[in-house]
Amino acid sequence: MTEKELIALARSAALKAYAPYSGFSVGCAIESVDGEIVTGANMENACYRLGLCAEQSALTTAQHAFGLARVARIAVAGGDGSGEELQGEQSVTPCGGCRQAILEASHLSGRDIEIYAASGDGSVHETLRIRSLIPHGFGPENLKDADR
Repeated sequence: MTEKELIALARSAALKAYAPYSGFSVGCAIESVDGEIVTGANMENACYRLGLCAEQSALTTAQHAFGLARVARIAVAGGDGSGEELQGEQSVTPCGGCRQAILEASHLSGRDIEIYAASGDGSVHETLRIRSLIPHGFGPENLKDADR
């Protein structure tokens, strides 16, 4: 699967978002090392704190489908999802909490997971690595000295 195809899946997933409060729809597509694809979208809640990010939605689906240790690449896109196509000119990167969740998958897999951060309209994207987005992150590797 090409970068553009994975981004297109993230853009399509964003159209399934439930974002009545912010009006900002985000979609995420995750590819496994075997080429299996899962998607997720953000889901807001009137109690704002209970909302769910697209990346968390997709990572949960990935865990059920093939396991976090098999995550290879992630595409994220966001913008105005009120029409038939996602709109927006600015690339969207994972929030801090999502970066932490992606780092968990990175630690489990031993791979510096590649992330395509795309604009809503798909015209702009950046290729990033999770360890550059959350340097010195805390994850399973940091728990080696825990008393078990």
